[in-house]
Amino acid sequence: MGEITKISPELKILLEKQHYCFSGEHSAVKICTWTKKSLLDENVCYKERFYGIRSHLCCQMTPSVGFCTNQCIHCWREMDYTAGIKMDDVVDEPEEIIKKSILCQRKLLNGFFGNEKVNMEKLNQAQEPMHFAISLTGEPTIYPKLNELIAELHKQNKTTFLVTNGQFPDVIKSLNELPTQLYVSLNATNEEDFKKFNKSCFKDGWQRLNKTLELMPKLKTRTVIRITLIKGINMKHEKDYADLIKKARPLFVELKAYMFIGSSRKRLLERNMPFHEDVKEFAKKVAELSSYKIIDEKKESRVVLLAKKDYKDRIMKFD
Repeated sequence: MGEITKISPELKILLEKQHYCFSGEHSAVKICTWTKKSLLDENVCYKERFYGIRSHLCCQMTPSVGFCTNQCIHCWREMDYTAGIKMDDVVDEPEEIIKKSILCQRKLLNGFFGNEKVNMEKLNQAQEPMHFAISLTGEPTIYPKLNELIAELHKQNKTTFLVTNGQFPDVIKSLNELPTQLYVSLNATNEEDFKKFNKSCFKDGWQRLNKTLELMPKLKTRTVIRITLIKGINMKHEKDYADLIKKARPLFVELKAYMFIGSSRKRLLERNMPFHEDVKEFAKKVAELSSYKIIDEKKESRVVLLAKKDYKDRIMKFD
């Protein structure tokens, strides 16, 4: 594919129907279910439980709508509308993305002011989101001004959680400003399965991911390996997962159940969604083999957290 930045009008219309708010030509925001639940004092995201990220102050956004290198079988993204794997030089500016993302967050939350069940103190605070989850859709390392985006967010005293598929190790290596927490997705333990499950457009996709894993111990930030578990597909080879974890030496490992949502329903079945007990049982085996241990879990999210030991600063403190 050639270099482009604009996504197709069809994709924009489709995503707006799904309550995305565009903060640029290729940047967007969508309110997370857990943000809504938190505003109603019903529950919070596992990231609040595990790390202290306040759900009502979290902005789920992306600077790379429609841009991705992979076609992972468990992804909810509309893959038919993939815009490309490289952006041209005319891209959304980081300051504009942030400014418009905050405006989008306010716009999307506006209806809550009419909800008598809402926690009004939280809703007023939510008008200025403080945590940016750069993970909504697409691959953020394709956005050429990612370094400046993270730096500007930090300058504004906001935290950043960056989620990557690890296909651009050189981009991660070149970041002067590392995110508050870096997630690398790992859903296969060998090249054959990687090609089947992740379907990278690069012939050396597995090697690229492994370069990213090798880079992780050198990164001076909080690091996480995220394993999305799909029942009957990748809940196997526990020792191989453990070996990859030993190579990457992340601060944390999250094992989370695949959820039967979005476009993934065209490729997978509801029975591919493991129960929390399945996730925990698998996590125990991986933990034993990698010298990590289970330090937390959130049953509603079907997620288990591993670490070498529980850290005093695991739960981040904010003013």
